[in-house]
Amino acid sequence: MKDKNKEITVITYFFFFLFIALIGYFIYFQVVKSETFINSSYNGLQDLFSERVVRGDIVSADGYTLATTKVPKDGTETREYPQGKKFAHAVGYSVNGKMGLEGDANFLLLRSHQFVVDRVLNDFKDEKSIGDNVISTLDYEIQTRAYEALGDQRGAVIVMEPATGKIIAMVSKPDFDPNKVTDNWEELNSSENSVLYNRATQGLYAPGSVFKIVTLLDYCREYPKAYKDYSYKCDGSITRNGQTLKCAFGEVHGNVDLKESFAESCNSSFANIGLMLDNDKLKKTCDSLLFNKDIPGDFKSSKSRFSLTSKDSDSLTMETAIGQGNTMVSPLHMALLASAIDNKGTLMKPYMVDHVENNANNTVFTTKPEECGELMSEKEAKLLESYMAQVVKSGTGTKLSGQSYKAYGKTGTAQVSDSDSNKTNAWFVGYAKKKGYNDIAVAVIVEHSGSGSRYAIPVAKRIYDLYFNR
Repeated sequence: MKDKNKEITVITYFFFFLFIALIGYFIYFQVVKSETFINSSYNGLQDLFSERVVRGDIVSADGYTLATTKVPKDGTETREYPQGKKFAHAVGYSVNGKMGLEGDANFLLLRSHQFVVDRVLNDFKDEKSIGDNVISTLDYEIQTRAYEALGDQRGAVIVMEPATGKIIAMVSKPDFDPNKVTDNWEELNSSENSVLYNRATQGLYAPGSVFKIVTLLDYCREYPKAYKDYSYKCDGSITRNGQTLKCAFGEVHGNVDLKESFAESCNSSFANIGLMLDNDKLKKTCDSLLFNKDIPGDFKSSKSRFSLTSKDSDSLTMETAIGQGNTMVSPLHMALLASAIDNKGTLMKPYMVDHVENNANNTVFTTKPEECGELMSEKEAKLLESYMAQVVKSGTGTKLSGQSYKAYGKTGTAQVSDSDSNKTNAWFVGYAKKKGYNDIAVAVIVEHSGSGSRYAIPVAKRIYDLYFNR
């Protein structure tokens, strides 16, 4: 009988603790996790809030209205975008599905923190309450400058604060008019230029020489004592097992050390370095830098891709070391990498919602900067910074030297056609500093243009010139 009572007691306690655990998880879910699920852009039930709430505005960090809902006397709601194409991909649209901030901040825009008595009265009168306004991190002036600097060329620009993760500009071209999405839907969807595609976050490109930042980091990790003594004689090309790789535009760099190889973007030297590396260790370095992983942030983005093993050919190894081969990256990923270098190796989570206000301009939510982890040590970040400084001082980035700010970066010229060596994408990835200003990181890609120094750096320079002189 005693044993039976003991069994009953054990079973009773088991179910009691199970009940307590379920109650605890329910409370945890309600307090901590529920809003994450509700605010997911995949939650179609969010739009039920629109039956009771007029969608709030999206506003730039400096007070410009980027999206608003017009409600005339007949009650018909129309979503308008006063800035037109300029913020098309960053702000997005809210018809025929949603994209950009309209999708990522959908729940925030459909919540109302209007005075509670007003909301109760609105319910009684069967009228809608006023939705909250999302104050973005986007800077109107910087966004405008980035948009204008890219001009009619296809490509993308990302500008962000390394210390916080704030994205202050996001441009993708070709663009579209968000005010006419419904009217032009069929044309936009069938466009050969993938107009609705946000190249800044979803575009995947061969990185070209901006990948040499990664190759350099891995080389210094694998040869911590010998990298300072590296030297190479460049005669314009390198041949291994019958495969020849040339320096861009037929350049011959002569005798170069590691810093000169990086600053002058010597393909032959970096292909030589690639042959010295352990491919598996290079992949491990890439994995630590978020390749083949989801990019942090609350917006839709593509994974950068890297694949190279010890079984791959010398030809593929050389191509990979200079940013060709099978490697693909997004502009956002490159901006994050530059930001981590500037931020002493620590990556901050990128975000575009600064805070949320109700209709009385009272703040109801504020995004707090969040660390995503250490991509590299502070010592490694300082080392990379010194090499990126040399690019501006004496290498392919000299157009950024002698300014009121101090710039660091890497250019890239990525071949995009096996049949046409002159068909290239231009890259610039870097950051700049000036006393009294927050540092900013920039990633620029200009499709089918030419060299990074000729086409991408001028875009970055125009952004830096405005930001650090206002």
